[in-house]
Amino acid sequence: MIYLDTHVVVWLYSGLTDKLSDLAKTLINNHEVYISPIVRLELQYLYEIKRIKDDPDLIISDLSSQIDLKICNKNFNNIMSIALTITWTRDPFDRIITANALIDNNILLSKDQKILDNYLYAKWEQ
Repeated sequence: MIYLDTHVVVWLYSGLTDKLSDLAKTLINNHEVYISPIVRLELQYLYEIKRIKDDPDLIISDLSSQIDLKICNKNFNNIMSIALTITWTRDPFDRIITANALIDNNILLSKDQKILDNYLYAKWEQ
């Protein structure tokens, strides 16, 4: 089981697989792929400010069909408890996305250097 950061979801949906590292492609192809529910909200923000063209439900539905993407259903209260302990970022999305993966020490696929530097199970490699 792996989790995707929001930018990875956007790149996959947009067909920008050249932005993915070889490790990222391998992990996506060989694991169950999940997102935190908060990714849906971050996608909505990106849609509202016109950084992406399609609404989150269309993106998630499309990736669900393509790569069997699932939205995680872990207890949100537990996720928030862990997010409160993540002090290396002020970005609420990054805190919650990382906390979601951290509950079971799952891999979080992200190119975000701050996440890579601070979350032991974050993966990217170029």
